[in-house]
Amino acid sequence: MARKGKKVPEINAASMADIAFLLLIFFLLVTTIDTDKGIIRKLPPMPKGPPPEVEVHDRNVFVVRVNAFDQLMVEGDIISIDDLRKRTKEFILNPYNSPDLAENPQKAIVSLKSDRGTSYDMYIQVQNELTAAYNEIRDEYALQHYGKEYEALPKRLQKEVRKQFPMKISEAEPEETGNQ
Repeated sequence: MARKGKKVPEINAASMADIAFLLLIFFLLVTTIDTDKGIIRKLPPMPKGPPPEVEVHDRNVFVVRVNAFDQLMVEGDIISIDDLRKRTKEFILNPYNSPDLAENPQKAIVSLKSDRGTSYDMYIQVQNELTAAYNEIRDEYALQHYGKEYEALPKRLQKEVRKQFPMKISEAEPEETGNQ
């Protein structure tokens, strides 16, 4: 307890603002902020002049649509996201030589069309499943022919595997909400 007449020492707080400012700068500099990674895709180069006419048979196009209610429709059938990878692999590989599936993996095209009302989460799930289907096909082929997974192969052999199973995903402009 302080006696009458005796002053209590005060703390000089003049430099507190400077210290707080320096700490703020320090934490801003050393803190890492997670950023969205996005989808890794390498787009083809811009064509010089008009693109060439390419004839594509309907059997070589795997139609995937996502509506505004996040329902997934593949080749006219409503399916769950869990079945998309299996159906995509079956279409590309055509193991039973079905006339409804792709002639061969080089001619297989996945056509993806979404609605503007499709949720971002569903869109990313569909992209992930389509990419995973191609990755699994490439891994299986690489293991069978080279004894290693695709990513473990040298660049030259990876290029050969990509040539056997090119990832052809055609993405159409989204439609207005509810029009699909």
